[in-house]
Amino acid sequence: MTISGNPHKFAVDISEGYTNITMATLKKYTPPDLKTINANLNIVLRELRREQIPLEDIMAIKMKNMKIQRVNQALSVIRTYCKKKRILI
Repeated sequence: MTISGNPHKFAVDISEGYTNITMATLKKYTPPDLKTINANLNIVLRELRREQIPLEDIMAIKMKNMKIQRVNQALSVIRTYCKKKRILI
């Protein structure tokens, strides 16, 4: 199954918590789709880390850290799935 819509938007949705990545959801994607998702998640991760937030805004810092955590978790699941299925990403 191909990625529906924009892959970058899909990665942003993962960081926002609207979409969740599990081993079961990855079964429907082809190896090129997994590479595209992985690349876009890395781009979103760089964008999140580049974002500057004032130290006084505790809630914004918390939200940023939660987004980074979601992206890192999704990347970890993709790496584990690809290693298990012997897919090079």
